[in-house]
Amino acid sequence: MHLYDVIIIGGGPCGLAMGIEAARSGLDHLIIEKGNLTESIRNYPRQMRFFSTAENIEIGGIPFAISSVKANRNEALQYYRKVAGYYDLNFKLFTEVLKTERQADGTFLTATTAGEQFHSRKVVLATGYFDVPRQLRIPGEDLPQVSHYYEEPFKYSYTHVVIVGGSNSAVEAAMELYRHDAHVTIVHKGEDFRKTVKYWLVPDVKNRVKEGKIHTRFNSVAQAIEPGRILIYNSETNQEEWLPADFVLLLVGYIPDEHLLRRCGVELDPVSKVPVYDPETFETNVPGLYVCGTVMAGVFTEKVFIENGRDHAAAIADHLSGRPVRKVKELIERI
Repeated sequence: MHLYDVIIIGGGPCGLAMGIEAARSGLDHLIIEKGNLTESIRNYPRQMRFFSTAENIEIGGIPFAISSVKANRNEALQYYRKVAGYYDLNFKLFTEVLKTERQADGTFLTATTAGEQFHSRKVVLATGYFDVPRQLRIPGEDLPQVSHYYEEPFKYSYTHVVIVGGSNSAVEAAMELYRHDAHVTIVHKGEDFRKTVKYWLVPDVKNRVKEGKIHTRFNSVAQAIEPGRILIYNSETNQEEWLPADFVLLLVGYIPDEHLLRRCGVELDPVSKVPVYDPETFETNVPGLYVCGTVMAGVFTEKVFIENGRDHAAAIADHLSGRPVRKVKELIERI
């Protein structure tokens, strides 16, 4: 039986940062990832560009050198892959973790859905949130023309697409779909787009709305989906309306996998789903089990991202190695 110093569950940017800190500290580590490296970024929209500047999503002290200020999806995938190779990180890819349990001797047994078992002294959960979309729990949400993800526009040309949501993902999808000849309607419960929408997108989308090239239904929520149409309710007018919809994109956000956290013994706030953890060391209520990155944010996923989540790894590595723990600033202004 091989006993790792630390097993890291999740191979996104924060999981990679944790692997780098473990390697720097001389800790025998294993990163277990259900997909490939940075699987969540691989599943981002093809033309997505990060909100953060490239330097703010660097890890391991390796410069993220690009010609523009903000990286796109492909540049990020290339960068993180090369950084992982540079540090010779140890991976077990396309392996889904079922749970991890603290044993009587204080070590951990991590079990996978394929029946494999791995042993370690410590475990770090860095599973992010992109795998679990928020559910509206309305009739028709599971129909084949409905998706909680958007990748690229070509599938939707010359069709009616209704996008539910008012944040970055909804606005970016709407803009790209409009420019690829889709008839787009945005349905959002707020009276306007969310204030967190990337600043360079706001004038563009609002001008397209004024021109009638993108349609909106603000103060509205989806109530039911049927083949070819969606029923919405407007809270201002107190009226229902059927909209034509060949496709429906429910881009209303994502949340960490609370079921995995609970299976690992982590206690969660019943409302916010924020796990119990020490804000300095990031150790959970389970001794030796840590959280790193967005997985610790519960439903408030907009508060933890690569910019500040990458720094959690340094504090955790300090605690694992018995060094004074570096202080991590939890919330920072996004640049």
